[in-house]
Amino acid sequence: MKRIFALLLLCTVTVGAFAATPAASKAPMTDDDKMIFAVGEILSGSIKPFAFSEHEMDLVLQGFDAGMHGKKTGIDADSYRAKIQALLTDRMTKGVAAAKAAGQAYRDKAAAVKGATKTPSGVIMTTLRPGSGPSPGAEDTVKVEYEGQLIDGTVFDSSKQHGQPLTFKVSGVVPCWTEALQHMSAGAKIKLICPPDLAYGDRGSPPQIPGGSTLVFDVELLSFEKAPPVAESQSPAAPAAEAAPAAPAQPNAPPK
Repeated sequence: MKRIFALLLLCTVTVGAFAATPAASKAPMTDDDKMIFAVGEILSGSIKPFAFSEHEMDLVLQGFDAGMHGKKTGIDADSYRAKIQALLTDRMTKGVAAAKAAGQAYRDKAAAVKGATKTPSGVIMTTLRPGSGPSPGAEDTVKVEYEGQLIDGTVFDSSKQHGQPLTFKVSGVVPCWTEALQHMSAGAKIKLICPPDLAYGDRGSPPQIPGGSTLVFDVELLSFEKAPPVAESQSPAAPAAEAAPAAPAQPNAPPK
């Protein structure tokens, strides 16, 4: 709780002091300026779940100013810690419910579009460009280009941001992707819509992905490599021997 409260104060001063910096300052920011500005952007993710109104944000900034300058307000801030935690929980719960409702409406509309396919699990796929050949299996390794968006169009991640395609095991990602990739062939490009329970769920992936979010991806399968076959014993199995008494447990060897 102390960490949340500290971050809250840090974020509020960041929002108030730095939000208008690029627009207000005509001189380009130095690298040090950009570093400090980045602190504000990063910390802002900790205050977003409160979903403060403009009026509430003004009160938060007043409280921060009072604390920074040692002003006597007659308000015992420490006595409100439990209520702050309860407020955060309530706002986050309502935020998740709202995100789920908006996502459901978005998916219902998307599933009705011509060319869209909805699987029994709720994954929605639309082929933008067909591929050719076989599809990867769950244990295969794929190379993809992708862009991920929230339903409002906000881009939260892309292979372009990373400067290269992403390579990973099909079963090593969120269930929505694992399912969709096994319906694709090399060279294919699809629009993929993931319900929250097959992506990041109620927890989300803060600060980029709020809890309960439906996610929209453009996914291009560049190539894939089949997993090596599981080695099998060449010799027939020996007949089972009579079980020997268990050896006493040995301590773990020290790391090398």
